Amino acid sequence: MEGYPVWALAGLLFGTVLGVVGAFGGLNAFLIVLVLGIVGFFVGMVLEGGVRMPQMHPRRQ
Repeated sequence: MEGYPVWALAGLLFGTVLGVVGAFGGLNAFLIVLVLGIVGFFVGMVLEGGVRMPQMHPRRQ
């Protein structure tokens, strides 16, 4: 699906979830969901190859 706004929809979904959790769960639940969402986003980007982490790969000599 070339050109389909996947990241925009993912951001919309994440924002909606944060809004619902903030409204019904309070500040602690909101912060937990926010932190776990950021960690999940970072892990997903690493697995897709969007983030290069050269220090994680040993250099060949």
